[in-house]
Amino acid sequence: MNRSAFYASVRQRASGVFGTSLSQAQVEGCKAILDEAERRGTSVFHLAAILSEVYHETGGQMQPVKETVYANSKDRNPTDAAVIKRLDTAFAKGQLTWVKKPYWREGWFGRGLIQITHEANYRKLGLSKDTALVLSSSVRATFDGMEQGLFTDRKLSDYDYLVTRNPDVPGFKYYASRAIVNGDTAGNGAMIATYAKAFETGLSRPSTSQSPLSLTKCLFATLKRLCVSSIPSNPKSPRSSRRARSRPAAGSPLSSPSSQPF
Repeated sequence: MNRSAFYASVRQRASGVFGTSLSQAQVEGCKAILDEAERRGTSVFHLAAILSEVYHETGGQMQPVKETVYANSKDRNPTDAAVIKRLDTAFAKGQLTWVKKPYWREGWFGRGLIQITHEANYRKLGLSKDTALVLSSSVRATFDGMEQGLFTDRKLSDYDYLVTRNPDVPGFKYYASRAIVNGDTAGNGAMIATYAKAFETGLSRPSTSQSPLSLTKCLFATLKRLCVSSIPSNPKSPRSSRRARSRPAAGSPLSSPSSQPF
């Protein structure tokens, strides 16, 4: 994986993610995910899907967060009581239309790179309220959850496919894969697909075995050969030699959640 090319790609304004710069926290979050993917041998498609979900679930922060904490939130680490109060207020105002029964009253609200809710889900992923906010633990849980179907019983391999027009070319159903984490595919699937394609583009940038310095040396060596080859090797006279020297050398050649009720 060419990480320099990856970061340059996702920093482009037109990429669809991040904008033109990444904070140190965003870089550290991406690095932890890329490291885990290399350790596991995760495919480009699956890694792009994981990055897109983390990007969406954290509002682009790429760090484990508590529910109600957005990229523009002033309080980056509110107390559990503060989070519960925010959720209660939003629920009372009818802003959490998808919630039938409050799940946060005992403190089991969303935490992590993927917002895990309910005590049983924390236990299933081997997390506590504290470890869900530790980057390394949250990265591990994210990969386990999406690979094994621990979030919604849907897993990454469910969305692999072969392109119909060319059976030898693999593809991935990013839109539908939102169901791995949450059933809100109709509302957020298109956004997830946009993020995933941006990450896939960055991850697919080719690596190079030559550094910029070695490429520069190679270019100068090529130019030198071209210049030398343009000078006659056996001039007939000083005048012809002068003409040869005066004659020109031959041809040289870089989101946030859709609503923030809190």
